[in-house]
Amino acid sequence: MVFQRSFDWFSKRSRQRRAATLASFIKPEPEWRILDLGGGTGEHIQRVFPNCRNITVCDYSAPDLAIARDRFGYATVQADGSDRLPFADGEFDLVFCSSVIEHVTGPKDMIVKMTNGREFYDTAFHFQQKFAAEIRRVGKRYYVQTPHRYFIIESHTWLPIVIVLLPRPLQIRTISFFNRFWPKQTEPDWNLLVPSQMQHLFPEAKLILERSGWMPKSIMAIRG
Repeated sequence: MVFQRSFDWFSKRSRQRRAATLASFIKPEPEWRILDLGGGTGEHIQRVFPNCRNITVCDYSAPDLAIARDRFGYATVQADGSDRLPFADGEFDLVFCSSVIEHVTGPKDMIVKMTNGREFYDTAFHFQQKFAAEIRRVGKRYYVQTPHRYFIIESHTWLPIVIVLLPRPLQIRTISFFNRFWPKQTEPDWNLLVPSQMQHLFPEAKLILERSGWMPKSIMAIRG
């Protein structure tokens, strides 16, 4: 599909720009211990740090972690991010976390059914605060990227920005409707953030806005 190919190209280009931004702040040494938090198959971290081998991928998906081990030789740990991470304080020289924190919003079977908007936000942000604290605990440095709440196209649904402005019950129904035929399917588990919230979560970080044209596309919190 032309739309999907265009979006994939746009996403790849954005990842390349963000990697260049990260490199301008942090240049890891080959021996650094790096944690790719929510890294899935390890393909993204391999593109960002192709010369680093001391990488641990932490993710909830066992099949993805198997690929990270078999294809790239990375160490792997299975965890979902909603509890204390199984690592010591300051264990990693760098924590890399890309497009993950918006999904760390609580137990999925509970959060996707939550129709009260205030209850959803309070619960989601509580878990995001816990997750951010864990990143700051286990990493001497970190890079955390998340889509901006008010970009013109919402990245999990590929629908216009209006999807994030809908009342929670209508948002859930709209996502369910489009999941029947739309090329991008998703579950309503994500809580998108704005810069002030990211600064609250990562108070010592340098905050960088990635823009597409005049619109803010994503937020990067970097501690070097």
